[in-house]
Amino acid sequence: MARKADEPLVLGIETSCDETGVGIVRGHTLLADAVASSVDEHARFGGVVPEVASRAHLEAMVPTIERALKEAGVSAKDLDGIAVTAGPGLAGALLVGVSAAKAYAYALGKPLYGVNHLASHICVDQLEHGPLPEPTMALLVSGGHSSLLLAPDITSDVRPLGSTIDDAAGEAFDKVARVLNLGFPGGPVIDRYAREGDPDAIRFPRGLTGSRDPIYDFSFSGLKTAVARWIEAKRAAGEDVPVADVAASFQEAVVDVLTRKAVRACKDHGVDHLMIGGGVAANSRLRAMAARRCEDAGITLRVPRPKLCTDNGAMVAALGAEMVARGRSASSWDLSADSSLPVTDTHVPAEDHDHDDHGHGHGHGHGHTHDHDHVHELSKKNLYES
Repeated sequence: MARKADEPLVLGIETSCDETGVGIVRGHTLLADAVASSVDEHARFGGVVPEVASRAHLEAMVPTIERALKEAGVSAKDLDGIAVTAGPGLAGALLVGVSAAKAYAYALGKPLYGVNHLASHICVDQLEHGPLPEPTMALLVSGGHSSLLLAPDITSDVRPLGSTIDDAAGEAFDKVARVLNLGFPGGPVIDRYAREGDPDAIRFPRGLTGSRDPIYDFSFSGLKTAVARWIEAKRAAGEDVPVADVAASFQEAVVDVLTRKAVRACKDHGVDHLMIGGGVAANSRLRAMAARRCEDAGITLRVPRPKLCTDNGAMVAALGAEMVARGRSASSWDLSADSSLPVTDTHVPAEDHDHDDHGHGHGHGHGHTHDHDHVHELSKKNLYES
């Protein structure tokens, strides 16, 4: 049976940080989500080490792609395109993914789509709850980002409303967990301890919530410092630190600010849907408070299941599939990794003067040609056959 034009089969590669993610989607349907994490290799350092992450991506790339293809039950030759995170993220880690995507796309004769990591975190919700409403308000919270984004069109129009001015939410979780000697990563362990604590035990500060503060920006550095000083004072006095209460009170301060600003942004812009994504979106208290506040405000909340909130290849494949379905221009072979790619660049298309609107035949259902100025002639059969 012929596949519908709006259901392209796309493989996505994600290597922006410490997880090698490979996902395969058909339209809005998730077929495979394979992840190889190097988090254990970073734990003893208390954070992600870029060189360690890059080497882990190199070792995991081919096995993870093969695992995803097997899980999806598809042949690589049947793909309609290959998408990869072009940025933002760790430069070396991104480079591994981009290089692998280029090699596979060239060997298979498939179009290549370099896409934005943050836009991918929004688009992944389509795999869970169907097409995104337009516009969508998105709150993205992770180790590197805390952002409020308005997305009238996830493939071409994502507008930043606010972001963190210092520590991102996930970064603050990691640092507080370190002060409490709870290990790395901090998000899951703080969430676990907080369930046994009292969120009202300690009134920690809520950053940037004053009447003169930027209404959509975030700041968690002061909160992190306040928690650390509170713990230091307890220890200096020879008193036990109530870990569960500290975890619960800190977590409450973070999610209070996140949800308050997100709901306000929805109201201010007349948007009746809120999507929450990124690794911190797996936090149980954030989900619960967002659900309550959205219900009170008449806003529909969309949050993917926890596995799709953390970095994964499925989110990249989801955005890639949307690019193909909407006929967006594919990327050229000189696609490069951009560690600071702005969210307004949802993907990196080929230059107009080099290629037509479909990325030199890269549009779904069109032919495909190569620019050999950028790639050496290789034996496709020997390089990759599936």
